[in-house]
Amino acid sequence: MRHLVKSNDAGVRVLVVGEVLWDRFPDSARLGGAPLNVAVQLKRLRHAPLLVSAVGTDAAGEEARRAIGRLGLETDFLQSTERFPTGSARVRVDASGQPSFEIERPAAYDAVEVSDHDVHEISRLNPAWFYYGTLFPAYARSKDVLERLMRALPGAARFYDLNLRPGFDSPDLVSELIRSSDVVKLNEEELSVVHPFLGLPADPERFCRTGSSRFGWRAACVTRGALGCAMLIGDEYAAAEGMPVGGGDSVGAGDAFAAAFMHGLISNWSAAETARFANQAGARVAGVHGAIPEA
Repeated sequence: MRHLVKSNDAGVRVLVVGEVLWDRFPDSARLGGAPLNVAVQLKRLRHAPLLVSAVGTDAAGEEARRAIGRLGLETDFLQSTERFPTGSARVRVDASGQPSFEIERPAAYDAVEVSDHDVHEISRLNPAWFYYGTLFPAYARSKDVLERLMRALPGAARFYDLNLRPGFDSPDLVSELIRSSDVVKLNEEELSVVHPFLGLPADPERFCRTGSSRFGWRAACVTRGALGCAMLIGDEYAAAEGMPVGGGDSVGAGDAFAAAFMHGLISNWSAAETARFANQAGARVAGVHGAIPEA
């Protein structure tokens, strides 16, 4: 049984695996990708994220690498590849601020490789937490990378943030990842998609409680947009109201929520305190444009 690593001291090391991409809005391009967004937020919460991803050798990749460096993230495991262009997603935001994404693949992050040396170095750094989503391992080759890192870090607490995207939401993959995770985070729309094939209740609280009992999750959360969230940590359940948001879009808000949720778990906070803090973090990002607001 992997335990949720908790600390009242300075932050912990977190392995973050997955996509780095440019969110291309009609009027601008902004750096993003859920794993990168989470890594940035964890860094701002004084943790030590290790980002495993790749960018292309094109101009977009060079700019992404420079921007990631300016954000203070370590780039030892940020690879460059000539095989595919730097990741990109076309983003459309509706009148209510809700985005839709058109993911362009294959992309550079689909060429990530982990050598024996990489595995040795990551194991030596001994991250206490391991964050991942569904988009990256939707390709078999990348799933192999994720599984290899999981085997190398048997004691790391596994945080699975579904982040389903059309075309990259295989029920078989989601079922496999959700059953092997310690912490699961998803939104209401994703809940409506996954609860039938998982055989879990549609009600957020019952989903979290039944999933925790059946699959051994140590914590679970369903985000509900303006309605807040439903969160279970151990046996403690909390439903926290949403925070007022205005003027921005929700791109990256769920990623900020995920980082804050993990921070609460690391800090040994109650479910109620963690839920309020995570709602606040998500609302701050939802109130601006783009996934990575200035600190």
